[in-house]
Amino acid sequence: MESTALLTDRYELTMLDAAMGSGVHERASVFEVFARHLPAGRRYGVVAGTGRLMALIGEFRFGDAELAWLREQAVVRPETLDWLADYRFRGTITGYREGELYFPGSPILRVDGTFADAVILETLILSVLNHDSSVASAASRMVNAADGRPLAEMGSRRTGESSAVAAARAAFIAGFAATSNLEAGRGWGIPTMGTAAHSFTLLHDSEEAAFEAQVAALGPGTTLLVDTYDLAQGVETAVRVAGTGLGAVRIDSGDLPVVVAQVREQLDGLGATGTRITVTNDLDEFAIAALRGAPVDSYGVGTAVVTGSGHPAAGMVFKLVARQGEDGEWVSVAKTSTGKATVGGRKIPVRRTEGGVAVEETVFVDEPAGDIPGRRLDTTYIEDGAFVAEHLGASGVAAARRHHRAAIAELPLDALRLSRGEPAIPTVFV
Repeated sequence: MESTALLTDRYELTMLDAAMGSGVHERASVFEVFARHLPAGRRYGVVAGTGRLMALIGEFRFGDAELAWLREQAVVRPETLDWLADYRFRGTITGYREGELYFPGSPILRVDGTFADAVILETLILSVLNHDSSVASAASRMVNAADGRPLAEMGSRRTGESSAVAAARAAFIAGFAATSNLEAGRGWGIPTMGTAAHSFTLLHDSEEAAFEAQVAALGPGTTLLVDTYDLAQGVETAVRVAGTGLGAVRIDSGDLPVVVAQVREQLDGLGATGTRITVTNDLDEFAIAALRGAPVDSYGVGTAVVTGSGHPAAGMVFKLVARQGEDGEWVSVAKTSTGKATVGGRKIPVRRTEGGVAVEETVFVDEPAGDIPGRRLDTTYIEDGAFVAEHLGASGVAAARRHHRAAIAELPLDALRLSRGEPAIPTVFV
């Protein structure tokens, strides 16, 4: 097991150290993760990364190497190092199901435990949820823009190597059909795809020779990249080499609405009426929407999806909202600073619907009396230090993908528009 304990900020440990010094580190506490607002103009966000986060929390242990480095750097006092040596998270984590939608103020994740147990997880929690939820939110908009046509995530070369795997996972949860990243396929059970780049064509003495080699290796059902040289000639050569049963052609350049129509007409004229067209030219949700009327069969998206389509972080924060006082009584706590005020108290989130359509995110502060109206949004990930297996691994990813599909189906239709607008439903604290 490789430790994740140093994937954190120094101040998490110095806060722990100081709290141990003042004797309050064992106070029972409640932390919550939320976003104050959505990226400008967006109408909903998508929760992703939670299942991945749980696996990382399971590896959040301070071994000999980590402790030795902290001692060498004099980050905390020796007694705090002794405490860290025995650390594992023993509290409870609840939160929105992965794939669920969130809105401004939604209590996406709640961490119950001692202050010491919970606070040192802050950086890890936010780094995972901010990245993965940003990717999933952008991916969901792309899926809606594609209007039922499949999308493949192919952005590994546009982000860090570990972020690439996380991005592929998040995009799949949001509805992408496949990824080019093999580690994402191995680790999370995501279908993988990919054939050849322009360099493969340039390696050969002719485009025809390159297509012959690819068809010999992968069969006529493969996808041939036809715009390395002249596009029309590439299409003609592709059909001549693979036959009219050619699986697909890929277009990676040009004025796509015009070019796609021309290629479709050419393919049909050559008898390759079943050959699909996939496009991969710096697409985002707006470019995909602009191709809705074109005869595109599938899309490959790279940079835009792995960078959150202009919003690489979801803006989530991790705040203390309740703690026990010296007398053992619970106290709600909140920031009151202008522009960054928070709502104190342990919260229970509910999605209210009318006729199957979401109308409000209702957030109860503390347990409400009587029945809770609507669909509860929280589930348990860790209970008293024990991990809930259903959220982990490839099966957890598949469940999150199904849940996202159901959650999206609850939204009012105008929530799926790409035009700028307010959040699809209001968040109301009661």
